Amino acid sequence: MKTVEQIAAEIVAREGGYVNDPDDPGGATNLGVTLTTLRELGEDRNADGKVDLADLKALTKADAQLIFVEHYFRKPGLAALPAQLQPSVFDMQVNAGANAVKILQRLLTRMGFAITDDGMVGPKTVDAARLAALAAPAHLADAYGIARRNYYYALADARPASRKFARSQSGGKGGWIIRAEEFVSARYHLTIAEHRARVAAWA
Repeated sequence: MKTVEQIAAEIVAREGGYVNDPDDPGGATNLGVTLTTLRELGEDRNADGKVDLADLKALTKADAQLIFVEHYFRKPGLAALPAQLQPSVFDMQVNAGANAVKILQRLLTRMGFAITDDGMVGPKTVDAARLAALAAPAHLADAYGIARRNYYYALADARPASRKFARSQSGGKGGWIIRAEEFVSARYHLTIAEHRARVAAWA
């Protein structure tokens, strides 16, 4: 099984370098770390008395991996979740914050566990996730990845500016959908035709 540090390294590679896309509500990012996060952590990398884009651009891969492990995995308590869920929930936590856990909580509710989708990994969420993992050990990670993919589609349905993140210029799958499917068994991946049918109303 991969260590959390290995998973963090894969997330950094998936996120890429510095991006400041006006259509991204997260704002400027480097290696997946947002300027907002850097300011919340007080990461004045160049010691000039302020946390700004210069500090964001100065981040190294090692810096980003440490931030992810400490603040997106350990702090929210993702280590308490079943092992098969941790990589995808961790990746989603970096990408969408507490929505990662809310998606899991809503999935568990649909599976019959009465829990609140508050985005926090509390005892009820942990217990429900462990029971779900026992009941469907070969399917829970796929179910979460599919729920995550559906979240991205719904987000793009509601926000036209985000649609480019769910599809490429050629009309194929974009970064969000490919990212979600990284954690879904190949047999559950959408074909390009299925993807195009799903986003046809965006044209």
